[in-house]
Amino acid sequence: MSSSYRDHLGRPIVAVTGMGVITSLGQGLDDNWKALTSGVSGIHNITRFPVNSLSTRIAGTVDFIDIPVPNAVERSYAFARETTLEALAHAGLSGDFGGPLFLAAPPVEAEWLARFELADRSGPKAAEDDIYTRYLAAMRERPDPAFHEAVLFGSISERLADKFGTRGLPVTLSTACASGATAIQLGVEAIRQGRTDRALTVATDGSLSAEALIRFSLLSALSTQNDPPEKASKPFSKDRDGFVIAEGAATLVLESLDAAIARGAKVYGIVQGCGEKADSFHRTRSSPDGGPAIATIRAALSDAGLDESGIDYINAHGTSTPENDKMEYGSMHAVFADALKSIPVSSNKSMIGHTLTAAGAVEAVFSLQTILTGTLPPTINYNNPDPAIELDVVPNAKREKTVKAVLSNSFGFGGQNASLVLAAEPV
Repeated sequence: MSSSYRDHLGRPIVAVTGMGVITSLGQGLDDNWKALTSGVSGIHNITRFPVNSLSTRIAGTVDFIDIPVPNAVERSYAFARETTLEALAHAGLSGDFGGPLFLAAPPVEAEWLARFELADRSGPKAAEDDIYTRYLAAMRERPDPAFHEAVLFGSISERLADKFGTRGLPVTLSTACASGATAIQLGVEAIRQGRTDRALTVATDGSLSAEALIRFSLLSALSTQNDPPEKASKPFSKDRDGFVIAEGAATLVLESLDAAIARGAKVYGIVQGCGEKADSFHRTRSSPDGGPAIATIRAALSDAGLDESGIDYINAHGTSTPENDKMEYGSMHAVFADALKSIPVSSNKSMIGHTLTAAGAVEAVFSLQTILTGTLPPTINYNNPDPAIELDVVPNAKREKTVKAVLSNSFGFGGQNASLVLAAEPV
């Protein structure tokens, strides 16, 4: 494929021509952006399941979409479907999409109540058999297609591919909290390598459940400041105590700039650079010295053809956990040094919570909106700054500023790190 629009390394420039988003703030780009820039929180008390005995009783659940079979796969699929419909409408595309699909989806598995129920169907077992052994035996002896589909997270991409007419085998990935950014990176690489003129990149997470709350609570990762819910997520604040789990999805339509211009598409922004580095320090914790995160940010800047002076704004990972916020600050300071104090920083998670697998894509959409509108969303609940974290956090109310390039960070469990550089126009 020939291209007249190429980046500093001679690769096709990748444009964003469509966006769709769902978070606890609402459905659709307009409603989300209005709420986000107004400092509205989507965090609330959980009503989907009993939480009386749990230490964390709040979340950013998406409860306004009707889902007949409300399991994690069906919720994740519904969110992805709706954001993709919005993104394709924005892109002016109809009919078969005709490009590859890259989906970030949560690693869904059967919850224990479902395992107990299925195991009971297998009849009496020896006393020494544990429930998991009985569960596996039941799956072998009495196949249950409906149950199997409910825990088969790879089926989400297959259903999206069928509905939207994507090309080739759909790719499903799960790289913890970096998943959404990684899906975008795969789409970018496919276009840069000349394998396609367009790619559909989707990230979704509807895996929030009582069991998920318990698991994250056992890791001491969740905030227990339940009252009031909207005050719990406070990134970069001295009194932060954990993240607030949430749901959501985002879809971006990526095209080569040549292809977008040729069909007269509106260009919302450019994916200028991508960086990704792995960290083998721990199954859940990132390396405290921030080495892999530092390398990730530098890789994204290098890929974008920018130095540290080229970034006007940072959409931080900003989870509100004591350790991760400290690590991210140290990583950014190692890259930007004293200049970091003059770069505005926001954490969308202060309002929408942590959408886990979807976070990187959701925050990429909001980063592009910042570029398009010149409005920096606030970090709400920033009333008690951590003196050890010297950042120009946009505090509690939006700020107006012309932004040409944004760094959007996603640093996930298990050392999965990804950063994106999103720009108004090609550098």
